[in-house]
Amino acid sequence: MSVLDDGFGGYLAILLAGFLVHEPWRWLGYAIGNGLDADSEIFRWVRAVATALVAGLVMRIVVFPPGALAGVEPWLRFTSFAVGIVIFYALSRNLAAGIVGGAAVMLAVKLLIGGI
Repeated sequence: MSVLDDGFGGYLAILLAGFLVHEPWRWLGYAIGNGLDADSEIFRWVRAVATALVAGLVMRIVVFPPGALAGVEPWLRFTSFAVGIVIFYALSRNLAAGIVGGAAVMLAVKLLIGGI
């Protein structure tokens, strides 16, 4: 009987392999990036591009929803999105609160009109 046959050894091998593949690159990135200025022009550009990509993806999901979200009426999707944005800014740009608030509005309306 091999060490890998007991059920625990396979998980240990996967954990060890994942650690050995991941950690050297993580530490190398830390060593290289430690001296970089996070407020430099290139990082501001990267942050702006990343924000634009996320905003585009969110709008695509709201306008052309996939899966179960496609069954939600457009007026409710847009209203929930708007409420989420208002909550986001009202609570000092708290992303979690905006997401939870928008989802709560959608869920509450669907429960009230009997759509769920």
